[in-house]
Amino acid sequence: MNEDGCMIRKSWELPFLAEPKEVAVLRRILRLHLKAWGLPRQTEVAQLCVSEIVANVIRHVGAGTPTALRLSMSGTYLRVEVRDPDSRALPTLVAVGPDSESGRGMALVDAMADRWGVLLGSDHKVTWCEIATDLSTPNGHAGGVRVTRAEAMISIYGAVASPRAVNASRLSVAVAKDTAIDVIVDLLHWMVVHGFDADDVLDMAQARFESGL
Repeated sequence: MNEDGCMIRKSWELPFLAEPKEVAVLRRILRLHLKAWGLPRQTEVAQLCVSEIVANVIRHVGAGTPTALRLSMSGTYLRVEVRDPDSRALPTLVAVGPDSESGRGMALVDAMADRWGVLLGSDHKVTWCEIATDLSTPNGHAGGVRVTRAEAMISIYGAVASPRAVNASRLSVAVAKDTAIDVIVDLLHWMVVHGFDADDVLDMAQARFESGL
């Protein structure tokens, strides 16, 4: 995150050997990385897709194959790529029945991801998928319109509180946090002078926050 509060999501790559024991490690790394990127809601789908694509590499290319996982942003979509050195063993989407014991891998990727595909090189292939986010820009915040409104309000409030600031609309994250707390405190004062109970208001706000309303 930079000083303006934007989330800088730089492309990231991790080489590994395609072994069954590595899948759990990759899932854990994905969870931590997506949390740092502010995209925890995409974690479950990303983990499933990586697990299935890597399993496909192990099954059709071979255990121990040098492989690489890459995360990046494709517009406002999270892009997950798995690169392996075999351009012949292509993942395919096949129809599977309820009793099928194999062939579900790419069917799950197709069902969970918003789009996926394969890029072929002369000595490698990249199996990729993209997962939608609620970002408005690649380096923006998740959370949708509520976060956007909150940032606008914090910027306006900061400009009023610090009129001499060089650019009060571009507050640092630390200053913005203190400003947000001031906003909440002032709103509670407003509630009290209009006859509302501050604890009741906080309880209602917490309930709406937890329910995603």
